[in-house]
Amino acid sequence: MTINCKGSLIDISTPKVMGILNLTPDSFYDGGYYNDMNSVMSQTEKMLREGATFIDVGAYSSRPDAKDISEEEEIRRLLPVIGEMIKEFPHVLLSVDTFRASVAQKAIEAGAVMINDISAGLLDKNMMQIVGDLQVPYCMMHMRGRPQTMKDYTDYKDITSSLLQYFSERLAVARKHKIKDIIIDPGFGFAKTTDQNFELLSNIDILKKIEVPILTGISRKSMIYKTLGIEPSEALNGTTALHMIALQKGATLLRVHDVQPAIECIKLFKEAYNRN
Repeated sequence: MTINCKGSLIDISTPKVMGILNLTPDSFYDGGYYNDMNSVMSQTEKMLREGATFIDVGAYSSRPDAKDISEEEEIRRLLPVIGEMIKEFPHVLLSVDTFRASVAQKAIEAGAVMINDISAGLLDKNMMQIVGDLQVPYCMMHMRGRPQTMKDYTDYKDITSSLLQYFSERLAVARKHKIKDIIIDPGFGFAKTTDQNFELLSNIDILKKIEVPILTGISRKSMIYKTLGIEPSEALNGTTALHMIALQKGATLLRVHDVQPAIECIKLFKEAYNRN
């Protein structure tokens, strides 16, 4: 199983790691950490050295109740960083975390190779057309509402069945727009209660019916730190524990704040299950 990132074929039949780089001042865990170019370059170098296959760059905070910003502000935060990262690390595979088609287009033109969309095209009707035209991999996440309202949309009869239907529908739309390489993300923490997050994690293997790679983004999230009664800064051990469950259930891409522990988790998983 491979995805084509501007000519680089990436084998994701065995699990890979996507390192998170938030350029936002208000992300739930690392907001404001990377607010100058030196800190961005240092963190990028660290994640690549530790084994990240992708770096996921985001300039719009999608945490609950996050402040909305304009497309212009998102682009202003994003493009200089992409340019400098490409210059400093010519072979870096950059994913861009955005739900806006204009931002996606400018990011790909600047050197990014993948779009990671929290709305699966539902917050911008032009997104899938742009991704199809650009012929880049597309990660589509499950969410209801917007980041500012998603806490109000947690009423599911059967959350796993709801996600199966959602992804089947969005996948059909993506295929109509000739998007070839698609990854799905269950969207832990997005329009889901803590109980629903754990129910979904225990059933994530059901999503393999869709026959596309599965990304999990559970790194340091509230399902971990609220359950354990700790802070996000203390949630690495819990993150690693849930990463192992996600891998056992069929996840092939881990989106993480902490690359080395995720790489170690994958190595141990492969040893335990005789994966090559």
